[in-house]
Amino acid sequence: MSELVTMTTIRRIGVITIDNPPVNALSPGVPEGVRNLVKAANADERIDVIVVIGAGATFVAGADINEFAKVASGQAPPLNLRDIFFEIESSAKPLVMALNGTALGGGLELAMSGHYRVLAPTAKVGQPEVNLGLIPGAGGTQRLPPQGSDPDSLPAAPLSP
Repeated sequence: MSELVTMTTIRRIGVITIDNPPVNALSPGVPEGVRNLVKAANADERIDVIVVIGAGATFVAGADINEFAKVASGQAPPLNLRDIFFEIESSAKPLVMALNGTALGGGLELAMSGHYRVLAPTAKVGQPEVNLGLIPGAGGTQRLPPQGSDPDSLPAAPLSP
């Protein structure tokens, strides 16, 4: 089985790639893998900046819906994405989320845990769970700026915890 999350170093940039086809869902191992590699990049003096990107045409298209049934039936423990995303957000090094495609639900929440976001012209973002009456559970309501916000009036994201 190949690794779901890997890191390569290009010059002084740690590039973390999420590769969980077909949509890079937040299956078990993916959020933890990103968190662990962000920690590793922070500890590596050869890395100055961290970039997270999805393999293929999708950044992360949300949670793995197959896991919801396992959690509901008691076969798997619930995953605390909020704490994992907070750890990612607390990176001491600049953390750029490169949205090369769709970032929905938990994928958008992961993207918002970075210090900066860069979107491809074709990228699509959203919180579709609200259409089902679900509230984004990993900090999405706190991190997402209000609609119509003037980006120049928002405080800059801190570069260190």
